Amino acid sequence: MNATTIQQYRPKNEIFVGNSQFMKDLTKKVMQVAAYDCTVLLMGESGTGKELIANTIHKFSKRPGHMIKINCGAIPENLLESELFGYEHGAFTGAKTGGKPGKFEEADNGTLFLDEIGDMQLHLQVKLLRVLQEKEIIRVGGSKTKKINTRIIAATNKNLYNMVQEGKFREDLFYRLNVVPITIPPLRERREDIMPLLLHFKKKYEKKYNTKRRCSPEVIKLFLSYDWPGNVREMENLIERLIVTMEPKETITPKILIKDYLSIARQQLEKDVSVHRLMTLKEATDKVESQLINMAMSRYKTLKEIANALGVDQSTICRKLKQLNIQRI
Repeated sequence: MNATTIQQYRPKNEIFVGNSQFMKDLTKKVMQVAAYDCTVLLMGESGTGKELIANTIHKFSKRPGHMIKINCGAIPENLLESELFGYEHGAFTGAKTGGKPGKFEEADNGTLFLDEIGDMQLHLQVKLLRVLQEKEIIRVGGSKTKKINTRIIAATNKNLYNMVQEGKFREDLFYRLNVVPITIPPLRERREDIMPLLLHFKKKYEKKYNTKRRCSPEVIKLFLSYDWPGNVREMENLIERLIVTMEPKETITPKILIKDYLSIARQQLEKDVSVHRLMTLKEATDKVESQLINMAMSRYKTLKEIANALGVDQSTICRKLKQLNIQRI
């Protein structure tokens, strides 16, 4: 990619990386919400960046306290209550002498980020609802209430509305949490953000590991066409893995990417032809031919083998490589 092309993909957003309309709207909404102590509910698939948004809301808030995080799905049910509300001396076997404050107390005058809130059991949902209503907690094994000034930001990759209908999530708690809902679409629905993210993570890990990598144009096309089921987290992990496992100054090619790093991408290239938008016949033909040639190039080394696999002669392959701007691997 030349400098002019790269420049158009550089993030124009000073808070979040991405050029999509969603990212522009998100920046505006986060700055508005941060100034007020309202409860926020972040919804979206795993890896879309819910924790980053929660961190940003707290960062730009006026709260002097800390941002405390807890994953409601990662802690066993019998421990989650004491983690959230704390416990008094002698509350249970093994309880620390003198008791222990919970996450709500640690986040007093700050923000408590409740990740994977959809995994919280119903009996704990009742206690959480009381905290949101009364702004006070009772430690496990205790009887005295303690006032707290904690802002709640919750996040989930589940459909809480459907869970309410199924009786798996309390309706009253859902509406208490859903004061300001923010839904983060998956990366496949905001492809304008893929290139800025690619450049951002590449620069980040090149600097971290003091090295450089190049991406071939075909790899960039693959990144743009791939559906990223793991979203931004998957992309960041992939780019870091590429940076640390490839030879210095080695060019990242589709063959390397598909063979060693992104097995799902092979399925992306080999899936049956389907059309998701209206396009000219020439554009459709070029797209299919490009995919077929890249697929053949990932399997075969010579032009003769590639031509035989596609049922054409070598001169046709040479012409198509030039016509479709595909580089030999």
